[in-house]
Amino acid sequence: MADITLMPLTLDDREQFILDNQEVFNCGALEEFGRQDDHFEEEGEIISRETIERAIDGGEVYRIMLGGRKVGSMVIAVDGKRGGLDLLSVSPHLHSGGIGYAAWCAVERRHPQVALWETVTPSFERRNIHFYVNRCGFHIVEFYNSHHPDPNTPDSEEEMDGQFPDGRFRFEKRM
Repeated sequence: MADITLMPLTLDDREQFILDNQEVFNCGALEEFGRQDDHFEEEGEIISRETIERAIDGGEVYRIMLGGRKVGSMVIAVDGKRGGLDLLSVSPHLHSGGIGYAAWCAVERRHPQVALWETVTPSFERRNIHFYVNRCGFHIVEFYNSHHPDPNTPDSEEEMDGQFPDGRFRFEKRM
């Protein structure tokens, strides 16, 4: 397992944190769809600034550090015995090196009181699905799509038809 540390986000790093997340998410979409991708939340970005800022403002925000270098980022939200993974990204140049898994294990150690973790990912993100299910022990518990919209997302039906026409999976991990 990679020897990583989670460093809380500093105010002076907020802008770069947003840009880094957009870059990683765009790489994932480019890998899946190529240049013809039309799954953007905002012009040219698979994940919008607004989405990232909303996650930052509502959660615990960390830079994933490896040997003093910023190699990823994470946003979680914890409310008693429930936790949510809002964002997790690792530099595309370092994928499959155990960094994401080590970061997830660090979160679990940091929050032993959490009995149920949740996250959501688009169905086209095969790497994410593999990571959450096969590496981290999550289970797919729901499939949001145009016939079954996410009740927690106000514009879910339009989102399904536009950005995620193939739907999104919701995952849970019971501790």
